Amino acid sequence: MPTLSMFYGIIVRMYFAPTEHHPPHIHVYYQDDKASINILNFELMNGNLPSKQSKMIIAWMAIHQDELMANWNLCQNNQRPFSIEPLK
Repeated sequence: MPTLSMFYGIIVRMYFAPTEHHPPHIHVYYQDDKASINILNFELMNGNLPSKQSKMIIAWMAIHQDELMANWNLCQNNQRPFSIEPLK
């Protein structure tokens, strides 16, 4: 599962396989916590993140939503996603 971005200890990844289930989402890891977050509405699909990291990842997703969707489409065609600039 390729890493799309890393910032403030948060790792953002996405599977690249046509069989990945919908809705479009990312996998987020922070220390021992992990979560899947919907790209379209930023809702937590499963897992858990601390409040501060959850707010940071949602802010990052809002900035990069178009890039995340482009990566999702690449992944659905079994193509490797590209890296996305971290939150600064």
